[in-house]
Amino acid sequence: MTEKERIIQQIVDEVWNKGNVNTLDEFYAQNFVNHDPANPDVTNLEKFKEWVLFNHKTFPDFHVTIEDTITEGDEIVKRWKVTGTQKGEMMGGKIPPTGKQVTIEGTSIYRFEGDKIAEMWWGYDLLSMLQQLGAFPAK
Repeated sequence: MTEKERIIQQIVDEVWNKGNVNTLDEFYAQNFVNHDPANPDVTNLEKFKEWVLFNHKTFPDFHVTIEDTITEGDEIVKRWKVTGTQKGEMMGGKIPPTGKQVTIEGTSIYRFEGDKIAEMWWGYDLLSMLQQLGAFPAK
């Protein structure tokens, strides 16, 4: 495991699986830029911290498992799976708590500058999550 891969694993363990956003300052650049088509307002580090906390409030048992890793230069790609039980409202109250467990799969690309994450891109199956919650009809 490279040092950058170790950093991302520590973020998964501490931030995503435990909800400890205080460690983000250690690993993310202050000028960090986030690219998430499903959350276009979550563009910087402070908004990213709020988004992590929101996910943990909505899914208290939020858990990430890394499925695959590709490393090339200053970029790392992670294919992951998230599970969690929806206990909080979503989308501004349009989706009330359901108590349903969901599984979401996705990919994140991390770009490093030195030993800090400077930029991230996300791709994940939001439609599947909405279908699992009953908020959008399944096929």
